[in-house]
Amino acid sequence: MAALPPFSTSYRQQPSIGTPSSVFRQNQNQARPASALDLPGLQTASRVLHDQFMKDAQIIPDIGDMLTTPGGQSSALYSVFPDDYRAPFQKRRLVGIPEALFQYYNTTNVTSHMGLIPEIERVWISIDHKLFLWDYIEGQDISSFVDQPDVITHVAVVKPRAGVFVDEITSVMVICTPVSVLLIGLSMSTVLGTNNRSRKEIKMYATDMAVSTDIEMSSVVGMSDGRIFMCGSQDGCLYELYYQQSESWFSKRVHIINHSVGGVQSLFPRFTSPKSEDRIVAVISDPKRNCFYTLSARNSISIYQANSEKAVHHVQTMSNLYKSAQEKAPGSPALTPSNFQIVALHVLDLGESRTGVQLIAITMNGVRLYFSPSTSAYNFPYAPTSSAAGGVRPLQLIHVRLPPPNLLHPDEQSSPHRPAYNSSTRNSPPQPPSRPFIVSGLENSCYLDGLMVSAQPGDTDGTDFLLCTAPDLTRIGSLGQLNPPSQQQPSQQSMYGPSSYGTGANQRPPLTEYATLLAIPGRTWSMATVPREWIPASVAPSPPVTNELATQFSEPSRQFMILTNVGLTFLVKRRALDYLKAVIEEVQTEGVVQPIIEFRDSFGRDQTCAMLLGLASGNTFLDAGEPSTSGTLCTISPDIANVAKQAFYDFGERPIWTERVTYGTSDSSGSAIFSGRREGFAMYFARLVRPLWKDKLTKPGPPGLQQSNFEDNLLVTVQKNLFAVKEFLDKNPHLFHSVPGEHSVSRTSSGNEQEAWKAEQNSVSQLQALLSRTIEAISFILLLNDYRLGELIAQCDPDTQKLITSMTFEDLITSQNGVTAARALVNVVIDQQIGQQISVDTISEVLQQRCGSFCSTDDVMLYKARESVRKAMESRNPSERHNWLGESLRLFTKGARMLDFDKIREVCGEYQQLGYAKGAVELPLSCAQALDPDSLGLEYWYAACPPNDTRKEYCDKRLKCYDLVLHSLSVFEEQASQSASIKGSASNAIDEPEAIRSHAYDLAFSSEDEMFHSTLYDWLINRGLADELLAMRPPFLEAHLKREPITVPKYQLLWQFYVKDGQPLRAAEILAVLAESDTDLLLDKRLEYLTLAVANAKSHPVTMGGRHETAISFLTNLEEKLDVSQVQLEVYNALLPHMNDPGEAGEKIKYLSKTLLTMSELYQVYAEPFDLPVMKLLILHVSDHHDEHVVRPIWDRIFDDAIEKGADAQTNADHIIASVVPLGKRFYPSESAFPLKYIASLLVKFALKNRTHLPNGWTPRVLVQCGVPYADIWDVLHEMYESQIPPFNTQSGVQVVSADIAILLNDWLEEAKRPQSSVPRGEFPVGRIDLAVGQYLAELGANQAETKAIYEGIKRQLRRNW
Repeated sequence: MAALPPFSTSYRQQPSIGTPSSVFRQNQNQARPASALDLPGLQTASRVLHDQFMKDAQIIPDIGDMLTTPGGQSSALYSVFPDDYRAPFQKRRLVGIPEALFQYYNTTNVTSHMGLIPEIERVWISIDHKLFLWDYIEGQDISSFVDQPDVITHVAVVKPRAGVFVDEITSVMVICTPVSVLLIGLSMSTVLGTNNRSRKEIKMYATDMAVSTDIEMSSVVGMSDGRIFMCGSQDGCLYELYYQQSESWFSKRVHIINHSVGGVQSLFPRFTSPKSEDRIVAVISDPKRNCFYTLSARNSISIYQANSEKAVHHVQTMSNLYKSAQEKAPGSPALTPSNFQIVALHVLDLGESRTGVQLIAITMNGVRLYFSPSTSAYNFPYAPTSSAAGGVRPLQLIHVRLPPPNLLHPDEQSSPHRPAYNSSTRNSPPQPPSRPFIVSGLENSCYLDGLMVSAQPGDTDGTDFLLCTAPDLTRIGSLGQLNPPSQQQPSQQSMYGPSSYGTGANQRPPLTEYATLLAIPGRTWSMATVPREWIPASVAPSPPVTNELATQFSEPSRQFMILTNVGLTFLVKRRALDYLKAVIEEVQTEGVVQPIIEFRDSFGRDQTCAMLLGLASGNTFLDAGEPSTSGTLCTISPDIANVAKQAFYDFGERPIWTERVTYGTSDSSGSAIFSGRREGFAMYFARLVRPLWKDKLTKPGPPGLQQSNFEDNLLVTVQKNLFAVKEFLDKNPHLFHSVPGEHSVSRTSSGNEQEAWKAEQNSVSQLQALLSRTIEAISFILLLNDYRLGELIAQCDPDTQKLITSMTFEDLITSQNGVTAARALVNVVIDQQIGQQISVDTISEVLQQRCGSFCSTDDVMLYKARESVRKAMESRNPSERHNWLGESLRLFTKGARMLDFDKIREVCGEYQQLGYAKGAVELPLSCAQALDPDSLGLEYWYAACPPNDTRKEYCDKRLKCYDLVLHSLSVFEEQASQSASIKGSASNAIDEPEAIRSHAYDLAFSSEDEMFHSTLYDWLINRGLADELLAMRPPFLEAHLKREPITVPKYQLLWQFYVKDGQPLRAAEILAVLAESDTDLLLDKRLEYLTLAVANAKSHPVTMGGRHETAISFLTNLEEKLDVSQVQLEVYNALLPHMNDPGEAGEKIKYLSKTLLTMSELYQVYAEPFDLPVMKLLILHVSDHHDEHVVRPIWDRIFDDAIEKGADAQTNADHIIASVVPLGKRFYPSESAFPLKYIASLLVKFALKNRTHLPNGWTPRVLVQCGVPYADIWDVLHEMYESQIPPFNTQSGVQVVSADIAILLNDWLEEAKRPQSSVPRGEFPVGRIDLAVGQYLAELGANQAETKAIYEGIKRQLRRNW
C-alpha cells in the first residue's frame, strides 16, 4: 500500500467502493449458466487448493526445527507488547464455586482438596470424607459421593480395563484417602442443557473394589489399556493398582503392586529403598507411546513402559539435568541451583513434532527443558538395550528455553497505552518495561499444541499471576511479509547473555513466542485444557498444530481452565483473527489505520486477505471461546464488515503480468502474479475444505456395507462457511475487478495489466465454480446419508461400487468418475422411489434445488421418463397407456445423450414388452444420433471403415443402437407368429401383434438414417427376405447394394433391383461387373451373367436417357465378351479330362474355370501349348483373325491326324470326312477358320492320290456336306481346273478335277429340280453352266466316257427344264 491517506478515508465508505452501481448490477445479473460441467476448470481450481494445502503445511516450521537451529541450544526470544489486542491470551469468563458448597465449610478445621476432571466436565472438591462433582458447564449443578468415612485427598478418572465392568461403564473414578484407594464406575451420556449447549450427564456405579493402604496415594494416571499407576506421598515409590473381575487362586480382586521395590530392583538398585529426598513426586502418562514418566524430588525424570501384565519396564532415568541445562545455556542467571526445581512435565502429542520432540519439563522460574529421543544411548548410564524397550527410545535434552526477561506487570498490561505510530517505530521492539516482572515461583502449568500457561502466586494476597506463552507466527513463519518483523530484541539479551543464533538468510528461524502475564483471583489448585471435539486426521497435507492461521476458521479456539479457590477461570487463546478483529474495530471507532497496516506487514498480504475475507463473509468459528453448539454462522457488525471488505480490496493490490522472453527470438510468454484478493480467496477456501478434500468418501461400516467417512455435523459446518463466502462474493462481484479510471503509464503495460486481470478473473471464476459445486457436493452427500448411503452403494453394479469406495471427496467434485458415480447413486435413489410408488417429482426437485450440478434438468427429465413407463405398465386404459408411453419417449428422446447403453436396452425391453413399436424403434435410432453428435461414426462408415481410425468408437455405438432396433423387430415378429398360432392369447400390448409388427417395420423403413437402413437391409437379406426387399424398393437400397465392399450377393440383388426399376442397361452393367469380378464365380456362372447382360442391354429402349450410342457400343462389347467366354468354356471342356494332371498344367486348367480371359490368352496359354487344333480354329473364327500362315498348318495337322498310316484309302477318306465335315458345318464361311480353297486343295490332292479307290465327285460331295454352297465349290474347282498349277498342270490331274465338276454340276441340277429345294430354281445359273459344260466337253479326254455322258446329260436336262 503505497498511498495511505485514501485508505483511512475509504474505510468509512459504503460497500460499492469505487464501482459504479450499473457495473455492480450487471455483474449480479450474470448468473452462472447451467451448462455442462467444466471439469478441466474444476481440476485446475482443485490444484490451486492443493497448492494451498502444501503452503499451510510448510509456512510454519516444526517445533523441533526451531529448537535445533545450528548453534541454538538455548533461546530466549519473546515478543512482549503493551497493547492488549496483541496479547496472546484473554480471560474469557469466571465461573464461581457454587454457593451450595459453602454450607459444608461449617467448622474451622475441615480438610479440603480440589482438582479438575475435564474428561467428564467436572471439578472435584473434597471436604473431609465428602466428594462433590461440580458440573461447571451448567454452573451450579453438583453431585456428591459420601459412602466412605476417610478424608479424600486425590481423585482421578481413568479408562476401565476391558472385560471387567458392564458396557455402560466407560470410565473409572479412582478415589484416594490416606488409608485406602477405591474405584467407582462412571457412565456418561451427552444431553442438551440450558442455552442449547451440550453437557455430559454422569451416573456413578458402586464396584465394591477398594484396597487398604498404609501410604497415601497421589498423582494417579491411567493407560489406554486400563492400567493405573500412582506414587506414594510418603515414600515416593511407584505403585500400580491392579484389579480384575473376580478373585483367583493367586491374586486378590484388587491389590497394590510396588514397582519401586519389586519389578525394577534388579535393573535399578538405587530404588531398593528410595531416599526421601529423591522420591517420586509425580507420574505423567503418555498413552499414545504406551509409556509413562515419573518426576522425582531431585529433578530426575524416569521413563517406564507398561509392557507385560503387572510388570513395568524401566527404559531410562535422566539425572543431573541442572548440569545438562547449564551446558546448553552457559552463564544464564535463570539457571541457579536454588531455583532449578522442575514443577511439571508435559507430553507432546505424536503429531505435534515431526522431528520427535517428546517431553517438556518446566522449572519454578519458567525455564523449559525440551527432550527428544536420542540417537544413541551412551549418555545414559542406566539405559537398557533399545530392543528391550519395545519401541520407546531413551530421551536426551536438546534445548533450554529461558524465561522472558522483559515481562510487563499485569497492572501495566491491563491499562494499555497506545504508542504513537510512525514508520520508523513500526517494527522496532517495544521499550523495556518500567516494572519488568521476573517469574520465580511457578507451581502449576498446562501445555497444549505449543501453548503454555503456568501459575505462580501474585504480589498481592488473593491473586495469582499466569505466565502465558504462544508461538509468534509473524516471526517464525514464512508468511510472505514484505517487511518481516525484526528478529532480535536487544533488551532480551542483556539478562541472559549473547544470542547464539546465526543470521544467514538460509537459517531456520529460532523459536520466538508471545509472552504475557495475566492476573486471576484466588490461589490456583489445578489447571487443564478444555477438551475440544475430536477432528479426524485428514489425508490432505496437514499444517503443524502451531499453525493456527490454517485452522482458526475451521476449529474452535484453544482454551485453558484454571481452578482457584474462587472459581474456574476460562482462558482463551487469542488467534490472529481475534487480533485482526480488534484492530478493525479500532479503525472503525477511532479512525486509526496504523494498527491494521502493521497487522498486514506482520502477517503478510495474502494471509491478511484470507482473514479479512473470513471476517467479512462470516464463519461459524469467528467467536473466540465456546464454539456454537449448533454450528451457527457468526457475523460481525455491518460497519466492521464494510471496513473488512474495503481492507480486503485495498490490501489485495492488483495482479501483475510477468513476461518471460526467450532470448534470441521474438517469442515471449508470460504468467500472472495474482492479487492478494485471489490468493486470500484460494487460501480461505482451501482451509475450509481441507478436512474433506483428499479423504475417501466412504469407509467400511456395518457388515458388508459402506458408510459416509464424514460426520454430518462436520459437513454442515463446512458447508455453512463455504456458503457464506459464496454469498459474500455473489453480492460483491466488483472485488475481483479493476477500479474504473485507473490508467496505466504506457500502452504496453496497459496490455500486460489487462492480461493479468484476465488471468486473475479466469482463476477466480474457476474457484467460484468449484466453490458452488463443493457446496452442492456436501448437500448431495448429506442427502445420500438420509437415504442410507451404504445400502445405495450396495445396489450399484460391482464396477460402480469399486469406483465409489476408492473415490475421494475431490474426485466426486472434479472428475468424470465422480460424475459417473453420482449419476449411478441418483439412479438408485430414483429407482427406490419408483419402486415404492413415490413420484420422482419430489426427490428430483430436492436434488435440483440442493445439488443441481449433481442432478441436471436432463437427469430429471430421464427420471420422469422412467416414471412415465412405470405408469404405462400400471395403466389398464389403452389410451392412457399410449399417452404415458408417448410422453416417456418424448422425454427419453430429449435426454438421449445422457442415456448409457444398458439403460437404452432396458427401456427398449420395456417398450417391447408393452408392444410399443414407436418407442422400441425410434428411441434407439435417436440414441444412435445422440451418441454420435458430430456424425464421426457416420463419416467413418461412409469412408468404408478404414483401419486404425479413432472414429470407429462412434460407429460401434451407432451399430449397438441399431442392433436394439433389429432385436425389437425380431421380438415383434416372434410375438406376431405366436399370436397367429394361439388365437386370443392375452397380451399387455397396445395393439394386435401383427399390427405392431407392421408398424415397427413402417417406422424402421421411414427412418432417414442411411447407415441404419444399410444395417436393416443386411439383416433382412440374411433372413432370406431379399425378394420382399426388392419388391418394396426402399429409398437407400440402391446405395446400400452399391456400397463398398462389393459382394456377389449384393450385386445379384442390385441387377434385379434395376430390372424391377425399369433400368435394363444398368442391370446389364452390373451383370457385366459380376461376370468379370474377382470372386470365386465359376466360368459357367460368369457366362450366364454375360448372357443376361447381353439380353438386358438389348432390352434398353432407344429413347431412354439419350444413351443410345453408348448402349450400342456397350452391347457390342458385351457380345464380344460373351463370344470369348463361350470359346473359353469350350477350351475348358476340352481340357477338363486333364484338370487333375500334375504340375503346372493342372493348375492352368483350374485357373481357366475361375476367371475370364482374352482371346490371345486362350490361344497362347491354352490352345497352343495344349495343341488343340479345333480350339485354335474356333479362336481364329471368333476373333476373325485372317492369317494363312496360321490357319493352313492347323488344317495340315487336322488332315495328318485323320490319315492313318497303313489304313486303306476308304478308311482314311472316312476319317477325313469325320474331321472336316463338322468343322465345315461350324466355321464356313469363315475364311479365318475354314479357308475353302486350301481345304478343297487338300481334299483334291487326297482324291488324286487315291483316285483308283475313291469315286469321282468325292471332294465336292465332302464340301457339300460341310455346308458349302454348290456355286462356291464350283468356283474353287473351276479355278483349279484353269490354274495349270501342279498337280493340275498334267492331263490326268485336270481330268480328275473335270470329273468332280461333272458330278458337282449334276448334283446341283438335281437339287435345283427337287421340290422344296435349298437351291431356289430362279437362282440356278443355267446359261453359265451351259457355256462351261460346252468347254469341259471340248477339253475332255478321250477315255473319259463316263464323265462325257454326265456332261451331256446335264445339257439335256438344262434344255428340257429351262
